[in-house]
Amino acid sequence: MDLSQFSGFLIFLGIFTMGFWLMLFMLMFVVPYWLMGYFKEAWKYRKEGKLETKE
Repeated sequence: MDLSQFSGFLIFLGIFTMGFWLMLFMLMFVVPYWLMGYFKEAWKYRKEGKLETKE
């Protein structure tokens, strides 16, 4: 294995590792944050809709 193959392997490993951690971050923080916001807004609009029908 010469230097060009080794540097290519290191570049691949770095990109793969960055993609892995980005995917993990998205699945653990961004997606739940987005879903919580969506359901919170949907619940708020549903609650407002029910209050308007009572009046």
